[in-house]
Amino acid sequence: MFGMVLAIGLLVDDAIVVVENVERVIAEDKLPPKEATHKSMGQIQRALVGIAVVLSAVFMPMAFMSGATGEIYRQFSITLISSMLLSVFVAMSLTPALCATILKAAPEGGHKPNALFARFNTLFEKSTQHYTDSTRSLLRCTGRYMVVYLLICAGMAVDCCSCVRRPLSYQKRIRGYL
Repeated sequence: MFGMVLAIGLLVDDAIVVVENVERVIAEDKLPPKEATHKSMGQIQRALVGIAVVLSAVFMPMAFMSGATGEIYRQFSITLISSMLLSVFVAMSLTPALCATILKAAPEGGHKPNALFARFNTLFEKSTQHYTDSTRSLLRCTGRYMVVYLLICAGMAVDCCSCVRRPLSYQKRIRGYL
């Protein structure tokens, strides 16, 4: 059951990626849906196969676990792998066919969003620009942040070493207190 719940989230992603990319190509390149679908699949086909291979490689070892844990995880991993492979097959065959037949070419002036969407898009663009500017400024100071990172790592190493050297009597005294 858990495998099915997790697989549903993974399955929908492949089809969404295909539809969104076809929609983007239609809007940006002003291509008809059939040509946009062909171009889009050329762009994302290897990525879809790569996702399927990586996820299968991650969950495949669970199918070969032994013992009681292996019995539980075997069903889980087989469910995920088979549903993932089926999802990629559908995303590479049925979804492009549906995109080519159902999606429409973008209108000349573009879509006119209503007031709510226009306001959301404006806010989203401002947020994106702020994030991009903030990230650029942080990337200019990589040396400073590397020093902070190394200090944090050194502090964690000192803390781990002090836990190993801590006497047993100290651990007995702190046990049971909030």
